[in-house]
This record gives sequence, structure tokens and C-alpha cells, in this order.
Amino acid sequence: MTLKLKEISAAHSPDSDDAFMFYALAQGKLDTGELKINRIAKDIQTLNQEALKNTYEVTAISFAVYPEICRHYFLTSCGASMGENYGPVLIANDKLDSAQLASARIAIPGRLTTAFLVLRLFQPNANFVEVPFDQIIEAVANRSVDAGLLIHEGQLTYATQGLSKLVDFGEWWHKRTGLPLPLGGNAIRKDLGRQTIEKVTKLLKESIVYALAHRQEALRYAMTFARDMSEDMANRYVGMYVNELTVDCGERGRQAVKRLFDEAFSGGLLKERIVPEFAD
Repeated sequence: MTLKLKEISAAHSPDSDDAFMFYALAQGKLDTGELKINRIAKDIQTLNQEALKNTYEVTAISFAVYPEICRHYFLTSCGASMGENYGPVLIANDKLDSAQLASARIAIPGRLTTAFLVLRLFQPNANFVEVPFDQIIEAVANRSVDAGLLIHEGQLTYATQGLSKLVDFGEWWHKRTGLPLPLGGNAIRKDLGRQTIEKVTKLLKESIVYALAHRQEALRYAMTFARDMSEDMANRYVGMYVNELTVDCGERGRQAVKRLFDEAFSGGLLKERIVPEFAD
């Protein structure tokens, strides 16, 4: 069944890079015509869980959750966060060798995150505990866990706590595949119908292009979502995850997403091989 809606919900995380992407839509810089787009900001773990229930017409997701929702959602070619030789970081107080890491208690930001999927590819028998993403650095620093898997801005700030990097999974993935590491993207419900899907996807892309063309004003808006980050740090973080692959992931980005699912299937982490479907 195809829905005909004049009002849709678009959910994204309250992170500086997502806020940067949605700046133009949030501030009325684009003409959306008769279509009203209501923005919802929730942490990515919550958005992943809501995507399992088909809650929002458009939603940011971790790519790791896509196999669970692919019957109901397309991916969009715009809005992806991909690490080009960088990505989630595994940190600890002390250096851990392979044997120690295999038995270490690792704090993860959620079972549905792509970071956790890649950790399991790297260490299939990881012993993990779920901790809110913004509390992982503290958990590692006070040694309530042996190591922590960092996403979002924590990838840039952990060293200020005297913590050490064990693995940068973007680097690990690039050495393994030669591709960027696909972390998160936008999904759009299939039941919206072709015309609405095309319109919304076009608006999402225009919002990203507008932010990149008006970087300083978009960055100032994104800074209101940044957690204890300087403007230079926020600019660096936004630059990592809002770039040409975000405007359009292209063939290379699509190959990266497919490779992620192929690796997960080969590693026994998916029950079936998933071929990603993009809206366009």
C-alpha cells in the first residue's frame, strides 16, 4: 500500500554532524512545498529500536540494523556517515594484547550499532556490556570496564582522559577492504510511494549541500548540539562525517555497505545475505 501524506516525521540523532546535515530543513532554508517535515531528535540506539517498529517515515539508522528493516525501508544515497580510514575507536587504560582483549569486558554503545557489528567481526567472542555512549569514556577511566567502544565525538576526545587507543576500526576496515567504513545512514519507508520518496530524498540532499555551502552558519547551529566540544573540534568532527560521500555515497559507498553485510554474513552474524536497496 502506498501512503499519500502531506506531513512526515524525519528522525535524526542529536549529534553535531546530523544537526549540520539538517540545518537547512530545521531553519526553513528550503522550500518543502505542501509537504511538512517534522524533525525528531533521539539518540541512535533509540532510533534503531524505533526503526524496528517502522515508527518514522524517515530515520537515521546504524547500517547494522538495516538487515532487520529492509522489508520496510530503502536506504537513501545521501546522508550517510562513512569513515574514510577512520571510525569507531576501541580504547582502554592499558594496552591489551589479543589474548587479553578476548577476555576483556568491553563497554559498547548498543547492540544495534554498526560499531558493535564491526567489533564482532574483529573479535567474534567479545565480552561486552551495554553502556550509554556518552558514559563509556568515564566507565573505562574508572576501570569499571576493561575497554570501551567509542562512537560520536568521543572518538576525538578520549586522549584528554589519558586513555589509549587499541584499534581504530575505520583503519582496520580500510586495510581489510580498501573501502570506507559505512556507519550510519538514512532510511525511508517504502510505503511512502515513489513520488514522495523522490521528493524527500531530494530535500535531504539539498539540505546537506546547503550546509556545506554555508559551513560557518551551519556549524554554529550544529554547535548547539555538540557535547563539550570546542568549535575547532566540532568542525573537525563534522568534516569527518559530512563530506562528498554524505552528499551521495556513490558506487564506492554502495559497495562498502554491501561489503559490510557480506562480511557479517560470512562471519555468521547474519542469517542471510543482504543486498542493500537504495531509494534512487
